[in-house]
Amino acid sequence: MNEDDLVIDALETRAQRRHDRRALFTAALGAAAVGSAFVYADPAKAQTAVTDADVLNFALNLEYLEAQFYLYAVNGTGLPSTLTGSGSTAGGTVTGGAQVNFSTDPVVGAYAREIAADEQAHVNFLRTALGSSAVAMPNINISGAADGPFTAAARAAGVVDATSGVFNPYADPTSFLLGAYIFEDVGVTAYKGAAPLLSNKTFLEAAAGILAVEAYHAAIVRTTLYAKGVPALVEATEKISAARDALDGSPTEDQIRGIAPKDDVGIMPSGSGDTLTSNIAPLNVNGLAYSRSTGQVLNIVYLNAGSATMGGFFPNGVNGNIRSTT
Repeated sequence: MNEDDLVIDALETRAQRRHDRRALFTAALGAAAVGSAFVYADPAKAQTAVTDADVLNFALNLEYLEAQFYLYAVNGTGLPSTLTGSGSTAGGTVTGGAQVNFSTDPVVGAYAREIAADEQAHVNFLRTALGSSAVAMPNINISGAADGPFTAAARAAGVVDATSGVFNPYADPTSFLLGAYIFEDVGVTAYKGAAPLLSNKTFLEAAAGILAVEAYHAAIVRTTLYAKGVPALVEATEKISAARDALDGSPTEDQIRGIAPKDDVGIMPSGSGDTLTSNIAPLNVNGLAYSRSTGQVLNIVYLNAGSATMGGFFPNGVNGNIRSTT
């Protein structure tokens, strides 16, 4: 066999492997009951048997929330009904949401449109992967009013006055960034925490792909807020992070897995002058992103540090088998 034949043979082998991988992925997507049962262990909570489908549906709930927030901010409308229902079950309602006037900061507007498209793609992908097992969108509250969850979160964090302050993430591009900041870091830690729970390697790889995108989104938001150079914005991120830390409890630290009692930090830089160092990527001492259990994630989106099955951004809870903080 001459050199040309060797090259051709190598290319054909690579093409066949790629075809085989695509076939495997397609077959996995077509499976309605994904994965076998396994035990999910939250260090501070009881064990519960769940499946890959349960984990992906949990992620789908979060993607519904993010997609609705970004789409409303960009378009003034949310997901089409074709992407919210499941079988004969209609999708839930969306309370609040408004279009942001990005004319004063077109760069942030461009970021918002990209992220909105990505989040809608995530919803579509997970629904396709789950097939008939996909849960319908639950009722979602993304109101920027005085009685909305954004204001509740901002009051609890001390970003606005604890009794009379209102935080409307649709008021302007900067407020939108702070609203996005509430979600994005949580999404990254949620996907990282869920990774070990998936038994199907095809879905694990897909989840890793979504995790990477969510990390890019979080970095965009954190970098843009930092680049504005406004001390009050930096302080606001620190307060929001501290509030999330208060909600998600104090798990025993594991530096290898990225679990810690303090697993959230804002964008406050360290050093000064020639030693000034930004804090765009919130990592532990090993340079690893943090993980959150499903219960910790629900503590944050329900805005409740205790035992809960609903509240905050999900007034009636999420849909699926993973819906309680405990």
